[in-house]
Amino acid sequence: MVLARGEKIDEDLQALVREVQTEGDEVRGTVRLYANMSAVIGFLPERLRAFMAAYPQVEVSLQENDTRDVIRACLDDRADVGIGVDMAVPGGLDAWPFATDPLQVVLPAGHALAKHKALRFAQVLEHPLIGIHQGGALDRSLHERAAELHRTFAPAVSVSSFDAVCRMVEAGLGIAVIPTSAAAAYAGNPQFVRRALDEPWALRELRLYALRKSPRPRAVGALIESLRG
Repeated sequence: MVLARGEKIDEDLQALVREVQTEGDEVRGTVRLYANMSAVIGFLPERLRAFMAAYPQVEVSLQENDTRDVIRACLDDRADVGIGVDMAVPGGLDAWPFATDPLQVVLPAGHALAKHKALRFAQVLEHPLIGIHQGGALDRSLHERAAELHRTFAPAVSVSSFDAVCRMVEAGLGIAVIPTSAAAAYAGNPQFVRRALDEPWALRELRLYALRKSPRPRAVGALIESLRG
């Protein structure tokens, strides 16, 4: 009871601070940003750099989470802005386009599938696989797509980061399906091959999410406008 009351007081104080920060002519304050892994790796560094150069008095508190946790944080008002995969969300959340990040197949050079310019998911499932973040949005999606083909998505190895996926592929342990942004750092690696995933669901959209508020704190609104794709 005491702990819960203390947490509520702290939340109220933080809300008061953000409310006070909306006053005056200068945009300042702290914005709580929750984002999924591909947004953090592939898009946010450059966009945040531009935002912070334009708004030097605004601090961004960034946390990396799975899309489901991003949505929950926005609904619970623990996040001012969230970034995750495009999905159906409860009422009360606003959403804006952020980025397009298609899924690709990554393979070691010399792999039997590397001769193709694009690959169907059924072809991918015939080979040893590297999985990413068990239970995460991408992992769940690949399980569902495999089930639609009456197949099983059963990675030989599962890891917790895209960089680890790419290293496992580079070492020849398997192939993987990951967002284009996650493989960008390996684009010039001669031991690494990227191929398009020829499926209608491979066109993956990322969106900005925020709890519907009026008025919205100026720092939060400025970040949303800066990040919108």
